[in-house]
Amino acid sequence: MSTMVPVLLSLLLLLGLANTQNGHYSLSFHYTGVSRPGAGLPSFQATGYLNDQAFLHYDSGSGVAEPLGPWTEVKGMVDWEKETQLQKAREDFFMKTLKEIMGYYNDRGNHTLQGRFGCELQDNNYCGAFWTYIYDGREYIKFITEIPAWFPRQTKAVFTKEKWETEGSVQRAKAYLEEECPRMLQNYLQYSKTFLDRQDAPSVSFTSQVGPGNLKTLKCLAYNFYPRPVSMYWTQAGSAVETDEWGGHRS
Repeated sequence: MSTMVPVLLSLLLLLGLANTQNGHYSLSFHYTGVSRPGAGLPSFQATGYLNDQAFLHYDSGSGVAEPLGPWTEVKGMVDWEKETQLQKAREDFFMKTLKEIMGYYNDRGNHTLQGRFGCELQDNNYCGAFWTYIYDGREYIKFITEIPAWFPRQTKAVFTKEKWETEGSVQRAKAYLEEECPRMLQNYLQYSKTFLDRQDAPSVSFTSQVGPGNLKTLKCLAYNFYPRPVSMYWTQAGSAVETDEWGGHRS
């Protein structure tokens, strides 16, 4: 079975490189608000992502929007003073919304609201977007761009839908997701493709262990690879093995 190791390694390396350079990019923001945070913890946090890489962070503790990772060395992509003011305004809206939702349920104590929204480009063209809010771990309300409308996912979310739509939120949300967000992403890509298009092949470790009945268990781990996801499967005699057990071996 030792011949399986180099075959598997070659396959994993190919898969690690195959999912890059496909012209697909995304910009998203993940927000979390907590009504009663623990001691020393912020009540509000915001993180911005390009693909799956965090490039921006803001929280109520520092009150400052800051770059993350390799973006700390990038100049001119974001006006961080303006970004800080934007995130402060979003914090105010977000925490107010959390308080309103708690009121709808007559909730007290510690509760959490999460918000996730963003857009995607394929070959520099808009190809999709999402915007959803999650209250205490359950989807609360989401935006449907095709209608367009806010779609309640819980009974009390009808109150939020009515309030937001009365305030003109629908057209603003649609314009943000389909116009402003893609423009921002296109601009950010001018500074970020070097990071987003990098190709880190996986490191692979392989072990085998003989158990009862002389059954050999094979294990393979892949780590330190980018981009994600990567597919892994065993091969034997040049063909993929799809079962958990074959020929006295278990994977």
